[in-house]
Amino acid sequence: MDGKVISISGATVRVDLPDLKIGDRVFVGQDRLTGEVVRLEGETATVQVFEENRGLGIGEPVQSAHSPLTVQLGPGLLGGIFDGLQRPLRRLKEIGGDFIASGLAPSALDFEQPWIFRPSSQTGAKLLRGATLGCVREGHLEHLLPLTEEGTLATLTEGEIRLDQPIASLEEGPSVLPWHSWPVRRARPFKRKLSPETPLITGQRCLDFLFPLLKGGVAVVPGGFGTGKTVLEQTIAKFADVDVVVYVGCGERGNEMAGLLDEFAELEDPLTKRPLMERTIIVANTSNMPVAARESSIFTAVTMAEYYRDMGLDVLFLADSLSRWAEALREISAALEEMPGEDGYPTYLGSRLSGFIERAGVVETLGGAVGSLSMILAVSPPGGDFAEPVTQACLRVAGAFYMLDTRLAHRRHFPAINWKQSYSLYGGVAKDHFVGKHPHWTELQARCTDILQREDALREVAEVVGMEGLQDRDRLLMRTAEQIRLDFLCQNSFTDDAYATPDMTIVHIARLIAEHDQILSALDQGKILDELLKEIKDAAL
Repeated sequence: MDGKVISISGATVRVDLPDLKIGDRVFVGQDRLTGEVVRLEGETATVQVFEENRGLGIGEPVQSAHSPLTVQLGPGLLGGIFDGLQRPLRRLKEIGGDFIASGLAPSALDFEQPWIFRPSSQTGAKLLRGATLGCVREGHLEHLLPLTEEGTLATLTEGEIRLDQPIASLEEGPSVLPWHSWPVRRARPFKRKLSPETPLITGQRCLDFLFPLLKGGVAVVPGGFGTGKTVLEQTIAKFADVDVVVYVGCGERGNEMAGLLDEFAELEDPLTKRPLMERTIIVANTSNMPVAARESSIFTAVTMAEYYRDMGLDVLFLADSLSRWAEALREISAALEEMPGEDGYPTYLGSRLSGFIERAGVVETLGGAVGSLSMILAVSPPGGDFAEPVTQACLRVAGAFYMLDTRLAHRRHFPAINWKQSYSLYGGVAKDHFVGKHPHWTELQARCTDILQREDALREVAEVVGMEGLQDRDRLLMRTAEQIRLDFLCQNSFTDDAYATPDMTIVHIARLIAEHDQILSALDQGKILDELLKEIKDAAL
């Protein structure tokens, strides 16, 4: 049954179409623009259109898809670049040129590409939902193909397949395709959730040493304009020890996304020595795209991330930034004339955000494997005000807080992570892991933190009396703290120093602390600091 458009207000359209449900996907107008039902009043529905609706008129036809907004899940997603509706941008360019035209809906998967399927089950086996039928090789990993319905295997294919061909059939009747659809706003199922235990190595010394993140954990990265959120996330995406990276540019500027795509296309994965894009999925929803698609982009991306997690893989989800996602949510809420909350955001901002972040974690999958989905979420608080609603909503559910400091960024200290305000609730678990390989990890971590804290107190004194007015022990502490800040906590993302293993990190900080203790011991024996520093300088030459 077709309905019709009865009123239009921006991207919000009222339609006359019976038997709709909240969240249903509908196709609006002659161009079949994709939209989502957000309100029902009898047989009249309010639809949020995800595409540019210029030219849409009253009375144009409306059709229901009789299902919510879904994504296609199957082999071939890795290396893909999609918009917020999972439309492949490369294919959109081939069809409509450099600018995205409305009404285009190419498939996210390539149904013509052949794959070599290797079965791992046998005919006659009774399998539960989520059991693995077999695998195909996708880039650097084995892509496991799950059974989406419970049943007994009647037939099972082996060898070359295409995605539009069944790979199995069940005695109960239905055939099994190597891909399936999933609603983006519904978390994928699992057997049980587990506690995070393994550190996620980012290659950033400041994070791995002082504020570690665990696989399955959530970190929020708030920072004002120019503090390096995007560069930090992109650097972590390059070097993190995970199997798959899903990066969503939510409302980012087009030039930043273009730079990301150009850079990732040329980079080599340091772990596999293969092209970095082979393990990466990018969802690019730039600031000039419709806000409704921006709001759905993070759900599209996290659903693809959960799909690879369900294969027993470690997946890293990066969002830049949640503030622009929240702004899109605010615009949609205002168009629906809902009661605004703090700063004009809808009152359900916190619950919507919490429900999304709860999709992170370590899980035992339906197939019996263990996979993890970690999240690093950038936030762009207006004016650098961390008391604003989006930052505060993230802090309530995040396990790590990486505060980016504008003053550090102005001093060209990158990553501009404020070591006084940042924290990680995962430090205790991560410590047990690192101490097993590096017995002095906790001791050196405590010494490093102590030196940085004592430097803050001494800095105020030094500003009054000058460095010459300090005792040699205090001057030594100031010197060591400066070395830690400039030589250890700073990392240039565009040089070989961009990545440091835990082994490299512990050797680096141990050398700085050992030199400090050596000079301190000499001072206790009555030697003069300036002479000791001159000896060190001469020895280095």
